[in-house]
Amino acid sequence: MFSLTRMPSTTSVLSAYTSFAASTMLARTMINEVKTITSQFIPQQLQENFLSRFAGLFGNLSSEMTLIIDEYSGLSINEVFQASEVYLSTRITPSIGQLKVSKTLHEKNLTISINKGEKIIDTFEGIHFTWEFVSIEKQKSHYDFESYSESTETAEHRSIMLSFPKKCKEKVLSTYLPYVASRSKAIQEEKKVVRLYSLGNSWESSHLEHPSTFDTLAMDPKQKRELMDDLDRFVKRREFYRRVGKAWKRGYLLYGPPGTGKSSLIAAMANYLKFDIYDLELTNLHSNTELRRLLVSTANRSILVLEDIDCSVELKDRQYEGFNHADSQLTLSGLLNFIDGLWSSCGDERIIVFTTNYKDRIDPALLRPGRMDMHIHMSYCTPCGFKILASNYLRVKTHSLFAEIEGLLKEAEVTPAEVAEELMKSDDADIALTGLVAFLQQKMQMMKCAEESKLEGEVIEQGKPNPKTEDSERTKKSRKARRGKKQAMKG
Repeated sequence: MFSLTRMPSTTSVLSAYTSFAASTMLARTMINEVKTITSQFIPQQLQENFLSRFAGLFGNLSSEMTLIIDEYSGLSINEVFQASEVYLSTRITPSIGQLKVSKTLHEKNLTISINKGEKIIDTFEGIHFTWEFVSIEKQKSHYDFESYSESTETAEHRSIMLSFPKKCKEKVLSTYLPYVASRSKAIQEEKKVVRLYSLGNSWESSHLEHPSTFDTLAMDPKQKRELMDDLDRFVKRREFYRRVGKAWKRGYLLYGPPGTGKSSLIAAMANYLKFDIYDLELTNLHSNTELRRLLVSTANRSILVLEDIDCSVELKDRQYEGFNHADSQLTLSGLLNFIDGLWSSCGDERIIVFTTNYKDRIDPALLRPGRMDMHIHMSYCTPCGFKILASNYLRVKTHSLFAEIEGLLKEAEVTPAEVAEELMKSDDADIALTGLVAFLQQKMQMMKCAEESKLEGEVIEQGKPNPKTEDSERTKKSRKARRGKKQAMKG
């Protein structure tokens, strides 16, 4: 039983509690200071060991946990750091003291990020998170053996510290960080600038400046809708391709006369999907080995383009390829193996586009589904295509000459490129459309003359005497003449 005379006074209790609270705050402050110091000068594994022992001196006083996200994981970029950096750029509030602003030539908007030492408070499903950027500059010395001199350079070590209640660790790892990664991916897709890779000594890239979109493309509306639906279905079917055991890729063949918009369609596909383009010239390659080396270096979410596949390179016939020399030359089977095998297994979400002016010249082995899944005929300019071009170039939806032009287009074989060239000759719609009418009439006259010449050629060909028949008739006459002479001599 406790004695009332030995009960502590209220003043003593408050004094003891104040002393304990002060000690706790001091311990937490010391731990945070130690964290800052160790993060600058001690490797991460030693940091964790040291901090756990230091915190143990004061008991488990802190209810917070901190994750340290370094910019690099070994020699590779840390994807968690990248995702966090992008995500936090959307969580900037007026309370932030210092911001960094940048913009590249082809970016539409400014890129804003916080400076080192600044903190961002984020809330997710009722949990409060504190993000802090940490940047440490270190001096590195290098000795140049050629000049026998030592040089020093400054290296920056960047990391992000994420603090949250300890009890929420599992939710952070299983839910919050995946959410940050998915939001980062969506943000990057919105801001992505499509790049065009062409082949030099290796892949060399530049920004794709082609403005073509499906809205501006002079293409049959039904055919356009079918292609867009196919592309939408393709990018949404990751799990489907995995379930059926097929590589996540899609092949398209664009065929038709020159000037019908095959290159513009490829650009529209890239701009629609935000996929980079790899333009592969087979004439620049000399072996299957070189082909494989280049193609495995292409990235996911990209379009590989093989233009003029029927004439870009004379691929050896598969049945005559020697086994020992298969990799020392560029062969059709090498290309087919690449499409079906290596390229299919080394990445996801890939599109390959073949183009040709003459579909009938392509080896049937390339045309089958799985290599060229969808065949798209790029035809001559149609009335629908003309209206799109008139809207693009002249900003007109209707005009008194439209009916005449549409009637001529049903008969004349002209490409969208030819129509566009005529529309570009004047900004005045009346002048440009009148010029187009004259061009189409001239084209019709040329086609008529060509058809008449063709018919005349066929008639002349049909009217030519058969040499064998002439010889036979000549022989008969000669024999008849000889018989007549013989009869006359007998008489």
